[in-house]
Amino acid sequence: MPTEFISVTFPNASTELHPIPGLPTIDPDYLVRYARALDDYEFNYTLVPYDSTIADPFTVGATIAAVTKNLKIIIALRPNTQYPTVAAKSLATLDQLSKGRVVVHYIAGGSDVEQAREGDYLTKKERYERMEEHIRIVKRAWESPEPFDWDTKYYKFTGFRTFVRPYNGRSIPVSVGGSSEDAYRVGGALGDIFGLWGEPLKDTREQIDKIYAAAAAAGRPEGDRPRIWVSHRPIVAETDDLAWEKAHRTLAVLKKNAPAGGEGKPAPETPQNVGSQRLLEIAKRGDVQDRALWYPTATATNARGASTALVGSPQTIADSILDYVGIGAELISIRGFDNLNDAIDYGRYVLPKVREALKKEANGHSNGENGAA
Repeated sequence: MPTEFISVTFPNASTELHPIPGLPTIDPDYLVRYARALDDYEFNYTLVPYDSTIADPFTVGATIAAVTKNLKIIIALRPNTQYPTVAAKSLATLDQLSKGRVVVHYIAGGSDVEQAREGDYLTKKERYERMEEHIRIVKRAWESPEPFDWDTKYYKFTGFRTFVRPYNGRSIPVSVGGSSEDAYRVGGALGDIFGLWGEPLKDTREQIDKIYAAAAAAGRPEGDRPRIWVSHRPIVAETDDLAWEKAHRTLAVLKKNAPAGGEGKPAPETPQNVGSQRLLEIAKRGDVQDRALWYPTATATNARGASTALVGSPQTIADSILDYVGIGAELISIRGFDNLNDAIDYGRYVLPKVREALKKEANGHSNGENGAA
């Protein structure tokens, strides 16, 4: 399948560099403008994130679908927030309304504190067990028109069926993310997509191998392995030198706005999730790794989510992305620290370079094969 690009949608203009004071609000005009910009610049997907404090992703996703033509909507879903029979109907409804533009991204939950805010007190291991059951139930509901029962540790129901089927009549792509062994196991067995945060090429390749091994252990053939999604936060400018100047300005603001740590503030706690722990541990190897991978943005934010940067000119960023494509990444998530403006810059200057390089490579292979014949 072709290399595709993912962004993240935000409901207002607040950013890590220029936070809007007070409680977050929904700015409908901004949301529509942002979504249409992603559509116009030919991003393939946008992730609608989930957190206990922010807007409902299904409602935001439906709004995005209504004002775009091609953009696919990735709905972040924590299993504790929707019973699987309800989730199956909600996702299929949105998929029907958007004519097949829905993906669901499962999040087991990386923080006990955050999970407890919405009444979820399972251990991390139990959360992954529950997520596995949730995915299996949702897939069964989409694929089978016949009523079915379920009676396991986390879910029990009798005679469920839904007349709301996915747009293609079969299923909706399921994405799983994480860097733990449980994440590899569940995503390798059940995921159509597996999401990773931006790590050095060698470490990313090692994670991909673990995901593929988990898929093989689950009996999936090589042609049915999860597609790999890798996330970065590019800092781009006209030249490499200007990009590095911009990167250091960005870092200074991130440190100033950091919610924990820094002068006069308590030191941040070690993140509970393995993905953040990995980013912070890798950061100890050095600030710059591979072609343009920059780690200070991760340490400044305590690796809160996807936080590693790629720094450079549009060509350097494009080449860095192609490095990840070369080791097996098919889905590239790029979002900046100045959300809308960065998305526009990526769409104007980075995506076309990556796509042109991939097109030339594909044509080269094709010509070579024809010549050999």
